[in-house]
Amino acid sequence: MLAKGVSLTPHGGGFSFENCLRNVSLEKHLLESGVKAPKPRKTGTTIAGIIFKDGVILGADTRATDDMVVADKNCDKIHFITPNIYCCGAGVAADAEMTTQIISSNMQLHALSTGRTPRVVTVNRMLKQMLFRYQGHIGASIIVGGVDCKGSHLYTIYPHGSTDTLPFVAMGSGAAAAIAILEDRFKPNMEREDAKQLVREAITAGITCDLGSGSNVDLCIITKEGTESLRGYDSPGQSGQRLGSYRYQRGTTAVLTKTITPLELEVVDEVVQPMDTE
Repeated sequence: MLAKGVSLTPHGGGFSFENCLRNVSLEKHLLESGVKAPKPRKTGTTIAGIIFKDGVILGADTRATDDMVVADKNCDKIHFITPNIYCCGAGVAADAEMTTQIISSNMQLHALSTGRTPRVVTVNRMLKQMLFRYQGHIGASIIVGGVDCKGSHLYTIYPHGSTDTLPFVAMGSGAAAAIAILEDRFKPNMEREDAKQLVREAITAGITCDLGSGSNVDLCIITKEGTESLRGYDSPGQSGQRLGSYRYQRGTTAVLTKTITPLELEVVDEVVQPMDTE
């Protein structure tokens, strides 16, 4: 329902800001009727990726949250696009899952129609056009990485459709901690094992510093020779073992004063209600 005096007419192309007036009218109408507008929900994830000597390494944590509740401790946030292209999803889990499935299907059709191996830049273009079309209503922040005929590529795609291309990236609520590790230790043309440890430490920093990230560290290594998926590569969130005894003997703490107050109680009425087990 729109407020009086606001009309929506089709525009002739280009950007349209009519929805801004509509949103202001809707918010005013909701306030007058005593209904609060819905608030955005906070999501939690740490995803990262780097370009190393032979390809791309993607990493993600495995905790899925619903507000302050841990909904899934072993969620797979690294999604398949094509055999040489994978992506990590942050934000709303369902949006990221369905978006990557749609793009994966479109890329397979694209490969069949062209007869060529899909390129990473094509996935980037399809994803950002799709997200821009929905103007942020699809809550998916995506890191796309892969190796094609032009080399190794890494892209970040935000929910409104903007993109970046960098040699190392991080997204999600734990991105601040992860990017700090990457900026400090990243080097061009890193060896495979060094790059794996760097991504592992970046995701571990996000798990340690962000309540929405947790459980395990997943890695995906993409090279020209193939893809290696490492589920549960590390588990930094496991509880430690007790190294000592925390039981104290009676009398360790001195009692300074002691007072006993008797309570005089009388049972007035006692009713026993049988439980229905049928």
